[in-house]
Amino acid sequence: MARQWSEGHFTSILCVGASAGPGGLLASGSEGGEVTVWSQEGTIIGRVALPGEEDSTSVVFSPAAPGQLYVSHGDTVSVLDPRNLRGPVEEFQGAGEEEINALALNETGSALAVADDSGAVRVLELPAGKVCRTLRRHTNICSSVAFRPHRPNNLVSAGLDMQVMLWGLQKTRPIWMLNLQDLAEDEGDQQQRPGQLFNPPLAHCVSVASCGNILACAAEDGRVHLMRIGSGSKLEQQGAVKAHSQGASQAHFVSLPSHPYWLVTGGNDGQVALWDLSKHPVVAPEGNAKSGVTAGQRRKGKNKTKKKEQSQDKAKTAPKAEAEKEEAEVEDEAAAAAAAAAAEDVTEERSGPKLSISHGDKVNWLCPAVLKGEQCVVVADQSCSLTVYPLSHL
Repeated sequence: MARQWSEGHFTSILCVGASAGPGGLLASGSEGGEVTVWSQEGTIIGRVALPGEEDSTSVVFSPAAPGQLYVSHGDTVSVLDPRNLRGPVEEFQGAGEEEINALALNETGSALAVADDSGAVRVLELPAGKVCRTLRRHTNICSSVAFRPHRPNNLVSAGLDMQVMLWGLQKTRPIWMLNLQDLAEDEGDQQQRPGQLFNPPLAHCVSVASCGNILACAAEDGRVHLMRIGSGSKLEQQGAVKAHSQGASQAHFVSLPSHPYWLVTGGNDGQVALWDLSKHPVVAPEGNAKSGVTAGQRRKGKNKTKKKEQSQDKAKTAPKAEAEKEEAEVEDEAAAAAAAAAAEDVTEERSGPKLSISHGDKVNWLCPAVLKGEQCVVVADQSCSLTVYPLSHL
């Protein structure tokens, strides 16, 4: 049975975050800079309006220090004490080059990644908040960022340029890039669900499974694109789940120890779905031996000359020779992943979601959380209230 958490906001809720631990708090941010902290029962612990009244776009609790809550608003990140919401304890002004869309903390709480409208990803050292890396390769808004579990120096970014990128913080260029638009064109998928439009795969939200090797990216084409990272951080395989009849806005791994590949998704179609990806060929390639083809195997037959020509047009900011080399490398990875996708799409149609909820309103944010020992998903939509759906009966 769904539960409503209300009276915490006066404006539409844009983001939700949950702290770790059995007694962990939840936080939500909304338009106009509102931030509300909730107990596990849905009781309001505190509420504050941040300076400047700019939208609160992302809220994350520190995994190392539950008493620290990071909130993005405008180009600023504010650090709050969730049990004493009297205003920011600290502010990192100019943390983003432009308006910040998403925050992510690594497992140790020592690094904060900031994705903004300029397309840049900045990495801040904590607790000082000093910018130690600025990662530039997205050509449009960077909408989402996530660190890889067990690999605190690796992070994934996704943007409205339809690109998903894996970064190693030792360098300022991506390890690989995946162009979701190229994949859609290569697949030649003309089959359409009723009411579904041919939307470009703008990437809205990226999540990493607890193993650190499986990525999920919700995109405007209604799909959740899946990627497996192999040895040497190479992109090993790619596939997709046709999750929503309109744009998929959210995708988050639930990360239960017993179900590490459960994924909850939400979309503009007002649907919330829970997927068990444990048998998907991207997650379990050994179960798809006949049709599973790795990116490495496909790469041998690719025409690299064509890709190098494309890369010359795209290289704008780096020196010419360096740019041609880098772009050729990452474009080869994207082409290889596109070639691998065709075999995987056959399998994705065979099984639907484990649970489908007609929420009824466009989903702004999803947050898996354990509330009083029960696995739930917290949904933020266009309204001023949160909706909590239990998943424990599955």
